[in-house]
Amino acid sequence: MPEHEIAAPLKPLAITQGDVAGIGPEIVAKVFRDSPGLTPGCFVVGSLEAMRRAARWIAKPGETSVPVALIQSPQEAADVPPRCVPVLQLPGMAGELPAVGRVDARAGRWAGEAVEWAARAAVAGDLAGLVTAPLHKEALSAAGAPFDRYPGHTELLQAEAARFLGKGLGEVPVRMMLANDELRTVLVSIHMSLRQAIAAVTFDNVLQTLQITHAALERMLGRPPRIGVAGLNPHAGEGGLFGMEEQTVIGPAIHAARGAGLDVHGPYAPDTIFMRARAHGAGRLGEFDVVVAMYHDQGLIPVKYLGVEQGVNVTLGLPLVRTSPDHGTAFDIAGTGRADPASLAAAIRMARQLSR
Repeated sequence: MPEHEIAAPLKPLAITQGDVAGIGPEIVAKVFRDSPGLTPGCFVVGSLEAMRRAARWIAKPGETSVPVALIQSPQEAADVPPRCVPVLQLPGMAGELPAVGRVDARAGRWAGEAVEWAARAAVAGDLAGLVTAPLHKEALSAAGAPFDRYPGHTELLQAEAARFLGKGLGEVPVRMMLANDELRTVLVSIHMSLRQAIAAVTFDNVLQTLQITHAALERMLGRPPRIGVAGLNPHAGEGGLFGMEEQTVIGPAIHAARGAGLDVHGPYAPDTIFMRARAHGAGRLGEFDVVVAMYHDQGLIPVKYLGVEQGVNVTLGLPLVRTSPDHGTAFDIAGTGRADPASLAAAIRMARQLSR
């Protein structure tokens, strides 16, 4: 849908600033400047001064900085004029800004606090959802308690959802989906070592991933999704020659899912299933709507190879809408104004769709 046709949501949409030592504030400011049809009702959660600094960095020669306005509540975002960045500043985010381009515990804490605030507002029903600009996992850990418990956004959001629902973490299972116009992939495990990820390929985890994927994609597509499943081993085990997980774990989980009425197929060789699922335009859909991958890099490398600038990270299984760009903080170019906001714009567009 063209940006000028996108109507503002009934509730505000929060954009967390990310790590202020990285490119997060810059790409946020660029989206407000360059895509005014995409940002009605959107506001930034974070530091007013960090956004003003970013606005100066992205200013084009001969032009003034993008205006940045302080708001007191999310609802005020609707009254801010186009191409102006409304910022809801959180307590404790004043004073000298962290320097760009390096790990900073204070920047990590600010990033974590922005996500925490937005998640709590979203689960309480005050927001349409949240879009998270990139945070730096090392900085988040350096921030100390409570943020050093979380490897990244997904785990922090899962903890906030569980707290709100009064449940244990295991009772609020979540999964990461990375998507662009050509391919979607959902991961059985997320941020852990490869050794731990292999151990996480269990019957229960695979089946739960299939169930979460089916429920989420059915809402997104308006029909039951066609799910392809990647094997863990080369050639999907080659009949047990290269590993037994396909026969003892993944295959039985697929059989159970199919018995429950899900349209699931596999396991297929990991080196070819993504090509089978890839869409080539609206008129040439892939064989599958989504691929369930067994671990982080197996699923994310194919999607990112097709174009980081259009990839969107979606957290499935949460009682709220959360999307993010599929790239990191890019410390090497932070402060230069060169960061590409396309993935963030795609994440906002996806959040709009999911929140309707």
